[in-house]
Amino acid sequence: MQRRGALFGMPGGSGSRKMAAGDIGELLVPHMPTIRVPRSGDRVYKSECAFSYDSPNSEGGLYVCMNTFLAFGREHVERHFRKTGQSVYMHLKRHVREKVRGASGGALPKRRNSKIFLDLDTDDDLNSDDYEYEDEAKLVIFPDHYEIALPNIEELPALVTIACDAVLSSKSPYRKQDPDTWENELPVSKYANNLTQLDNGVRIPPSGWKCARCDLRENLWLNLTDGSVLCGKWFFDSSGGNGHALEHYRDMGYPLAVKLGTITPDGADVYSFQEEEPVLDPHLAKHLAHFGIDMLHMHGTENGLRDNDIKPRVSEWEVIQETGTKLKPMYGPGYTGLKNLGNSCYLSSVMQAIFSIPEFQRAYVGNLPRIFDYSPLDPTQDFNTQMTKLGHGLLSGQYSKPPVKSELIEQVMKEEHKPQQNGISPRMFKAFVSKSHPEFSSNRQQDAQEFFLHLVNLVERNRIGSENPSDVFRFLVEERIQCCQTRKVRYTERVDYLMQLPVAMEAATNKDELIAYELTRREAEANRRPLPEVVRAKIPFSACLQAFSEPENVDDFWSSALQAKSAGVKTSRFASFPEYLVVQIKKFTFGLDWVPKKFDVSIDMPDLLDINHLRARGLQPGEEELPDISPPIVIPDDSKDRLMNQFIDPSDIDESSVMQLAEMGFPLEACRKAVYFTGNMGAEVAFNWIIVHMEEPDFAEPLTMPGYGGAASAGASVFGATGLDNQPPEEIVAIITSMGFHRNQAIQALRATNNNLERALDWIFSHPEFEEDSDFVIEMENNANANIISEAKPEGPRVKDGSGMYELFAFISHMGTSTMSGHYVCHIKKEGRWVIYNDHKVCASERPPKDLGYMYFYRRIPS
Repeated sequence: MQRRGALFGMPGGSGSRKMAAGDIGELLVPHMPTIRVPRSGDRVYKSECAFSYDSPNSEGGLYVCMNTFLAFGREHVERHFRKTGQSVYMHLKRHVREKVRGASGGALPKRRNSKIFLDLDTDDDLNSDDYEYEDEAKLVIFPDHYEIALPNIEELPALVTIACDAVLSSKSPYRKQDPDTWENELPVSKYANNLTQLDNGVRIPPSGWKCARCDLRENLWLNLTDGSVLCGKWFFDSSGGNGHALEHYRDMGYPLAVKLGTITPDGADVYSFQEEEPVLDPHLAKHLAHFGIDMLHMHGTENGLRDNDIKPRVSEWEVIQETGTKLKPMYGPGYTGLKNLGNSCYLSSVMQAIFSIPEFQRAYVGNLPRIFDYSPLDPTQDFNTQMTKLGHGLLSGQYSKPPVKSELIEQVMKEEHKPQQNGISPRMFKAFVSKSHPEFSSNRQQDAQEFFLHLVNLVERNRIGSENPSDVFRFLVEERIQCCQTRKVRYTERVDYLMQLPVAMEAATNKDELIAYELTRREAEANRRPLPEVVRAKIPFSACLQAFSEPENVDDFWSSALQAKSAGVKTSRFASFPEYLVVQIKKFTFGLDWVPKKFDVSIDMPDLLDINHLRARGLQPGEEELPDISPPIVIPDDSKDRLMNQFIDPSDIDESSVMQLAEMGFPLEACRKAVYFTGNMGAEVAFNWIIVHMEEPDFAEPLTMPGYGGAASAGASVFGATGLDNQPPEEIVAIITSMGFHRNQAIQALRATNNNLERALDWIFSHPEFEEDSDFVIEMENNANANIISEAKPEGPRVKDGSGMYELFAFISHMGTSTMSGHYVCHIKKEGRWVIYNDHKVCASERPPKDLGYMYFYRRIPS
């Protein structure tokens, strides 16, 4: 094999010990049972450490475990050896040297380099004409660090030779995420060329969709034959619903449907019911145009923009990225950039803002030793480990060092280049946090606001003990709904994490300029003349704030006073103010022709923000409350029998329905209970359950049940595990205690993981704080009255209320026509000055465009 020839043609490493063939075989014999050959489906990490951003390019190289195929830098390989006992690692190192110069001073002519065998990205900061690479690999046996140079092909056991060759030949575990391969995996539907479309006059509006059978407003699919909009059920993207789109196919036989909300100039998610898989529709634009979704003109240029859209966007790109200004690069702790993986700038911008917040720094980087030491056996699949790794990479300064002249001179003398890593690649982090999300796991551009909420949800679900840094964003919203006919009111509270401000276009202060610009632009287009310089609408921030506080109509309002649907209006106020206030400007919408549109506006966002006047006041004197009567629960006929069966296994809870409810602002545990008690019948039915039970004292407490197949208990244990009377199987407890863990730890872990041994072990490693609480757990087990748990006072929503005075410290800006295209950058105020984070480039900002931002981050000013 070619790679093997390259591998075993290398000279031995200078640090390797010289041993005879028999000595090498004897040395490896005790470890042979632990050396594996990678199988299909194994992820082989050979370009990035699981705990850091070390790589074969790093000074210490990278160590790949020959059993788990996880990779570790020099700082972290000992930890993995101590935890697992795995002794054999392959050490990978890439050397970068300056090319030998010819007589004329230029580099010698290029020739094929047989010394490169690692599938690594080359350093973009190095000119490939001036430098050459040489890769080195050897086996290292711990704990004595015996090194075996891999040229010894005749002296290595056959299994070791095969395993080494397979590791070096393996593809990157992220290869499937490359943009080219994602779409090529989809076949063209055999129904696309001759699809029948009914001439029934159906026209699909650009928003406000809902299922025609159950009123569900999420996971909706447009049938491309008759234009029916119906909900899905566990299709290829694992979205939830009531399955009405599939039922419609079974009734009518119409084969193709497109998922609403995924339509972009580049295509959409299309599913074939007949072929039972996601497919490509080469005629998608034509099929969508049949229902009034006109996308053809969006292909006017390569990037999906119309020709007359280009010039306005150029101006925006220049202003936001501060083009034309000489920006001074910044280095050191807190000034590390993130490399763009291809439309990953939305993630990078959000994470830069997140890790500029002290609470997130303390929760993850401050707990780094404990999180790393108690990480599960596969740390690449652990949220807290990967958050800590990213936070340390951004804040340590280890990957953001300026070039030093003395070091450059020393490198030249040694004829070896030691490149300074400029930014880090969040590839492992993105792969993990997006793996269960159909959009974020793709390589398409995404909405930074949606990713922010997705991240907050992951932080909520993976909290470290009682510490939850996302609490700094959490606040309560008081919603006052008034029945227009009876004038009676209802006050409710919900949890939210950001403030969404509408764009008050009608309040533009330069309307005359805008009208004149529009007339000039149309005239220039008609006469094929150059377009005039763009005029951007100037919107007062006070007008946007006023629009936020005004009453809005409530669709499908059910009045408990009338026992019927009626007109209603809703007003929202802050029942509490968060420690950090995130403000999103609602710049994006759809036109009547379904073309995504962006309000090209300038808003005078304040550095100091006072929203104390938006504090909720509660029920006022003279107001009469609506009767506490719940609306009737409407259950689809085909699903009524499902309510009569036994409760589902908690591990089978429809997480997509849970997420739909959580995004409405309901507590996560309440959402899980709602989906559980309604038998996975979809978010609509679960929502009705929430309305009925939201006033109960244990509404937000974790779901608990006595065991598999039994009815769930409405109470909850202190730790969110199963009830104390549910004793895990003694044989599984014995297995865990034989590993050196306390018996009470084993019982608690098994209860928290439904008696799953592997998950219980991971739970113990990720919950070290429960070892400290062992006496309390034993006391609970010995207490005959287990009802003391349910009698404990519920904690309630976690909020950090205080003053409504804030100061701006960060903002994220977007360039482009929609959230599905374009680019994001982030500005953060650090040490008294603004800094721009544009992917891997970090520079001091000269003119921060605070008026063109999309998301703004404010911190509370202590009163």
